[in-house]
Amino acid sequence: MTRTIITVLLITAGAAFIVIAGIGVARLPDVFQRMHSATKAGGIGTSLVLLGLLFSGAAHPVTAVLTIAFMLLTLSVSSQLLARAAYMSGAPLEGLDGEDALEGVIDRAAGPLEDRASA
Repeated sequence: MTRTIITVLLITAGAAFIVIAGIGVARLPDVFQRMHSATKAGGIGTSLVLLGLLFSGAAHPVTAVLTIAFMLLTLSVSSQLLARAAYMSGAPLEGLDGEDALEGVIDRAAGPLEDRASA
């Protein structure tokens, strides 16, 4: 009985994080915030779902642990590379209140691709 409750709580919490990640990807204003939502909340949600399946016995332990480890190792690298590519391509920065901390450190295109393509 306790095992079932823990399994349901883990899977429900994971599904909630995945839904929050989906809402964030759909509603956040710029590519950097959307990417953050997808990688952080999506990674936590998927890990919780896999832990729930692992706890219930529905998943093979080696497969579940390796999947979680692979996701946690690759999500941070992929999100950093996506953010760097978006920054260099001139994607708009909606959430900045002040200066751009990377100005002069990384080359950045003059404006977003949509503006450069129409000119």
